[in-house]
Order: sequence, then structure tokens, then C-alpha cells
Amino acid sequence: MPNAPSTMASGGIDPIRYVENRVVLIDQTRIPETTTYLEIDRCEQMADAIKTMVVRGAPAIGVAAAYGMYLGAREINTETREDFFAQLEEIAAQLRQTRPTAVNLFWAIDRQLQVARTATVPLAEIPALLLESAKTIQTEDVETCRAIGDNGLIALPSQPEKLTILTHCNAGALATAGYGTALGVIRSAWREGRLNRVFADETRPRLQGAKLTAWECVQEGIPVTVITDGMAAHCMKQGLIDVAIVGADRIAANGDAANKIGTYGLAVVAKAHNVPFFVAAPFSTVDFKLTTGSEIPIEERDSAEIYQVGETRICTPGAEFYNPAFDVTPAELIAGIITERGLIKPEDLSRFSP
Repeated sequence: MPNAPSTMASGGIDPIRYVENRVVLIDQTRIPETTTYLEIDRCEQMADAIKTMVVRGAPAIGVAAAYGMYLGAREINTETREDFFAQLEEIAAQLRQTRPTAVNLFWAIDRQLQVARTATVPLAEIPALLLESAKTIQTEDVETCRAIGDNGLIALPSQPEKLTILTHCNAGALATAGYGTALGVIRSAWREGRLNRVFADETRPRLQGAKLTAWECVQEGIPVTVITDGMAAHCMKQGLIDVAIVGADRIAANGDAANKIGTYGLAVVAKAHNVPFFVAAPFSTVDFKLTTGSEIPIEERDSAEIYQVGETRICTPGAEFYNPAFDVTPAELIAGIITERGLIKPEDLSRFSP
């Protein structure tokens, strides 16, 4: 769909749209070289798009999975409720297997299953309910991100008046249904005149910071400087960074937070240099079933992400590779978790347990 309307038409970046019986995704693997779109009309295609990171970021994955449940449900052809729900569970299982760390994926799937199970309409009408539910999840996520952004203004240091904020990976509009979590805070700070500049870690090995975060900032005229991951400590020592804000893919009940690999190291050096380190995430990212971050499953990805960039091999053949996609930052390194419910200290998170 190369001639799709600009993602800026609605006043923001829309990574996921439902258009004429299909879901349209920005192909995030092609940014910044080109802005292209992928049309999805089957659950299998959505599962592949999530697994291959055409769509990525915990909230965005949740929205995509919600639509995937609808796409799968509308293909079910049966007259018995027992068979319908058996097939729907198979669809859910297929989507669950795509990315193990992002809890929003499982949250959205379970929410869709609950919508279907509690429906009192004929079987033929359940897919329509799932579609409306997916749209609601998408709308709620945009509203949640805007609330996170505004709540983040309270967390920011009062001085200097204009802050330089370091972020890691991409927790922006592309990682959500729009606006972003960590970048949502940055957008709100920019709007209110509190932002001087964004420093974006490149985020090896997939370079989401260099490719996606920098792209989002440039789209909106937000000053951005890209640094390699190994430069963060130096920049903090030089006094170039006032605060660090990152997203999260899953947060345990004690406040330990899983995010893109390299986040833990960033939190350690932030602590060493007295730079406040915040996590910004929707409350649905908190997994109260997990006591600590040691229980969070960590996805390991193809080693090719390390030994080559694009089609160019950068490592010698014969070497071995280890490619965890996420790491876990201990709660004691986190100054606060910025959610749609406000700023929460990690040690206070358990008070919100359902």
C-alpha cells in the first residue's frame, strides 16, 4: 500500500489503522529508508508481522494482537459454540507465541477472549464485537499515552528550565497506538517548553533508537542527537544529560522492569551520575502475577541481528553470538514509574495489585 495517506494527517503518527476490512501497519523494519505500509487481513499475517517486528513496542503489539483476534475470529466457520471457542483459543495461542516478553500482548488477547466468552449474541456477531473491542483498545491506548505524557511533566526535574532527556530504544508513537510512553513524556515536555533536546541511544542490535526514535523526533521538529549505546556514561559525566526516560515491555509487582537490551546498563550509569531514571508505561504493562523481574521471560532473537547490519556482515565467521532482546532493570535503580494513573514509586506498585 505505497500510496497510503500520510501518517501525519491526523496530527500524529498512526502505526496501526483499520481501513476497509483490513489492518494497515507502518512497516517499521523499513524506517527511515522509506515509509511503507503493510496490509493485514488474516490472523497468520498479523502474527508474522508481530514476530518479525513490522509492528513492535509493547502497547502497539497489544493493539495489533487485538485486531489479530478479530481477523482470526471472522474466518471461523462453525455453528457450535464449543467449536467456535476451541478455534478461537487456537488463534489466541498462535498470537501468544510471537513475542514472549511484552505482557500487553497477553493482556489484549485475554481481553478479547473475555469479550467473546461473555457475549450473548449469535456466533456470527462475535467477530463484530471483537472488532469494536480492538478499536476501543486502540483508542484507549492513545488516551493512556497522552495521560502518561502529561503525568511525566510532574516527574521531571524543575531545573534546568529546558531539559536534555536521554531515551533508549523507541517508546514513541510507533511503539504504541500513537503519542508514545517515554516519547509521550518528551512530546509533552516539548509542547510545554520544557525540552531542550533529546539524546537517543542507537540501541543495538536493531537500532530502534537511531532509526525510529530519531525519525519520530525529526518528523515533529524535536531536536534530537543520536549517540551510540556506549556513549551514554560519557555524556552523563560531561553533564549533557538531565534525566533518562525509557519504556517497558513488562513490569513485575516489585517494580523491576524489562525493557530493550541495554536499559539495565543505562540505569546503572544514570545512578552513578545522579541522573534521575524513569520508566514510562501504561498500567497494563504491570504483571502482578510476577513477584520480581527474575520471573520475566526474556526473548532471544536471531544471532544474525548481531553479526550483520542489513546485508553486510560485520563480525568474523566462527565467532559465537548471544542475542537477548531485553534485560531487567531492578526497581532500586528506578526513580519512578510514570503511568496514566500518575507517578508511582516502584515500592508502592504492589498497593495497586488487583
